[in-house]
Amino acid sequence: MRLDKLLSNMGVGSRKEVKALLKKKQVTVNGIVSKDSGEKIDPNKDEIAVNGEIIRYEQYIYLMMNKAPGYISATTDKREKTVIDLLGEDVQHFKPFPVGRLDKDTEGLLLLTNDGELAHELVSPKKDIGKTYFARINGKVTVDDTAVFREGVVLEDGYEAKPGELTILQSDAISEIELTITEGKFHQVKRMFEAVGKRVIYLKRLRMGELQLDPDLKLGAYRPLTESELAYCKSLKK
Repeated sequence: MRLDKLLSNMGVGSRKEVKALLKKKQVTVNGIVSKDSGEKIDPNKDEIAVNGEIIRYEQYIYLMMNKAPGYISATTDKREKTVIDLLGEDVQHFKPFPVGRLDKDTEGLLLLTNDGELAHELVSPKKDIGKTYFARINGKVTVDDTAVFREGVVLEDGYEAKPGELTILQSDAISEIELTITEGKFHQVKRMFEAVGKRVIYLKRLRMGELQLDPDLKLGAYRPLTESELAYCKSLKK
């Protein structure tokens, strides 16, 4: 990989800015000052430093976010704020994207990465990866609803959703539930409850497969995946 491309990819600066750093002798390769922006680098072997600070090359980035309401699950939008707007410039340069989507008003677990293969596996219907949500429901959720969900709810357009595991936490005028489904159709959780005459008034995703939302992550905050979380994600690619 060219030296200027590696430094640019790691967020050091644009190609033009990197050339200026090289000209000022602020870049070293294995301890030797480099002035050649086109110098060939082995990211896994060569030690690159800018102003004495070692630059560690990473091809992929994996972030867990506690999505805040008011942001859409997209990389760009002309009218709406996106989850990418919640990221710092130090990770935006990796060009991460959200894996799957959460509705604008939905909170909770969202994975962002630039690893397209992993993203495909996490959302692939063939994997049947369960996604668990906590919701508050306007209406009394009953054991009859759990039976309907277990059989597969028929949505308003005639589509029969795959079976979902509905757990009632509180059954009242405003009910609280957890629901695990393996699909991610547009507004699916909301439409499933509408099919049984009830309305979702709050929705938060808690889990995707073995990835569980970090309870210490505040709304809109994010962090890199831990080693065990990353190992799980990579296991899906096998």
